[in-house]
Amino acid sequence: METIYLENWLISLVILTSIVIFIVTVQLNYTLKKIAQAQNKPHEKALSWWQSFTGLRPIEDEKDIMIKDSHDGIIELDNPTPPWFMYLFYSTILFGVIYLINYHVIQDGNIQETEYKTDMAKAEKERANYLKKFAKSINENNVVLATSKKDILEGSNIYKTNCVACHGNLGQGGVGPNFTDRFWIHGAGIKDLFKTITNGVPEKGMIAWNKTINPLQIQQVASYILTLQGTNPPGAKEPQGIEIK
Repeated sequence: METIYLENWLISLVILTSIVIFIVTVQLNYTLKKIAQAQNKPHEKALSWWQSFTGLRPIEDEKDIMIKDSHDGIIELDNPTPPWFMYLFYSTILFGVIYLINYHVIQDGNIQETEYKTDMAKAEKERANYLKKFAKSINENNVVLATSKKDILEGSNIYKTNCVACHGNLGQGGVGPNFTDRFWIHGAGIKDLFKTITNGVPEKGMIAWNKTINPLQIQQVASYILTLQGTNPPGAKEPQGIEIK
């Protein structure tokens, strides 16, 4: 990684040096040309720094830069590009090179892709903090069935981590009851499941999960369990409890 970073710096330095040499060469040629012209015309009045910077010429000197050919009596002046404009042009080149090096070679700049990733990371952190606060507000009285794909997926992961040992990987039951039929021991509603998972069933060996997972996660796993209804997996445990129609 350090080697690649060093190579990028060397490439950037070569590019930047080349641009500077180019600009200096062009400006030097222009200056030498102006000096030669002044030597050939010693009678001309020396230009002020402002005239040199803007490229303006005194009106009395315009006869020396007139183009010989005229069109319909209109005569053009052979004015070079004003130095101020050339400096501006050179600065845009220099800016472009610095921008290229900073954002695409060294990749220190906050380009659109980097900005997107930064904003997404920030949003995810804010979302996690919100869910953490929101999770504490869920209880057995206000809990509702979660139906989003994300919640069901989260519930599935929680189930696989904590519930498979007693209820089977497909909810077919084992030590614990079967979740795929219509028979329930402690109620089949989302509020019933939430309460059972939260408080556990100590006399049946089921622990209270509220010390292991938060209320939002309990809502998610309870919602996932209800999606197992009617799946009829092989090796399902015999019905237990009261049939809920």
